[in-house]
Amino acid sequence: SGRIDKAYPTVCGHTGPVLDIDWCPHNDQVIASGSEDCTVMVWQIPENGLVTGMSEPVVVLEGHSKRVGIITWHPTARNVLLSAGCDNLIIIWNVGTGEAMIQLEDMHPDVIFSACWNRNGSLICTACKDKTIRVIDPRKEEIVGEKEKAHEGARPMRAIFLSDGNVFTTGFSRMMHEMDTSNGVLLPFYDPDTNVVYLCGKGDSSIRYFEITDEAPFVHYLNTFTTKEPQRGMGYMPKRGLDSDLFQDDLYPDTAGPDCAIEAEDWFEGKNGEPILISLKNGYVPGKNRDLKVVKKNILDNKLSKNAENTSPANKSASSTPSIKNEAKLEEVLKEIKSLKDLVSSQEKRIIQLEEQMSKIAI
Repeated sequence: SGRIDKAYPTVCGHTGPVLDIDWCPHNDQVIASGSEDCTVMVWQIPENGLVTGMSEPVVVLEGHSKRVGIITWHPTARNVLLSAGCDNLIIIWNVGTGEAMIQLEDMHPDVIFSACWNRNGSLICTACKDKTIRVIDPRKEEIVGEKEKAHEGARPMRAIFLSDGNVFTTGFSRMMHEMDTSNGVLLPFYDPDTNVVYLCGKGDSSIRYFEITDEAPFVHYLNTFTTKEPQRGMGYMPKRGLDSDLFQDDLYPDTAGPDCAIEAEDWFEGKNGEPILISLKNGYVPGKNRDLKVVKKNILDNKLSKNAENTSPANKSASSTPSIKNEAKLEEVLKEIKSLKDLVSSQEKRIIQLEEQMSKIAI
């Protein structure tokens, strides 16, 4: 039925509604979330799933001044995460250190509707409320291409990169000969292995498939999948999660695997890496996911990195004490030790004075 138990454990840490989530492509247990509370949180789910509710993320990323509506992981570099907020700001984070490495300011005069990495993660394309599509080199912090009035309509549009470097957009126009005439915002999901785009919309009850080719009209209608109930939300699952005994090479060519091509530090230094592909012919056997550890560059994070390692949501016991309480207790103990030292020092002075008085009396 698709229903779950009402008492099913949940991940609850944000103080406002969650607006976007994205599973890490290089760790099936790690998920990032953006919220109206202006924060980004990264969570590590236990390998066997949630047994109890989770309320403490591995790391909280703070840098936006308004709600965060877009979250997307880098396709080939480990621990690189992009977030975009209603403050018209794009931040690229190194999740491994919890740092905001790149901030793309003053590039978007209005709300950002979508942001998408290209195949190797060297560029991003964005759709903005000002009706302009921008292609940005995030490490150089410059716009390398833009298209004004990509769609005439004022309603939200979306833009995604195709594997050949072209940009595919959806939006609204006065003409009604487009892919879909529904009122909902069309959300494109792209399969780079087969060059197929799936279009669906909130409130719609159909999903349309189109193949992208080099021949006019370039976007070719394939089929429509219809459901009885309208769609409320959509997501795209990695193909390695398919549970099927049938396999056809032409339908399932090699696809991106869970291994990253480069580390975060390499990417921020200017290196690029293509996705590491795997074959699904003999099925996919998941390997052991390593724990996400956050190591910040300041001394205060000694405690935090241990917290990420020992009391991360995946390993945390119900009896563990939050680090803030530990800090308060430590400060209390230090104050007591200091007061005891002061007391001992004053008593020593008093003893010396009494000894001097006794020696005078004895004489």
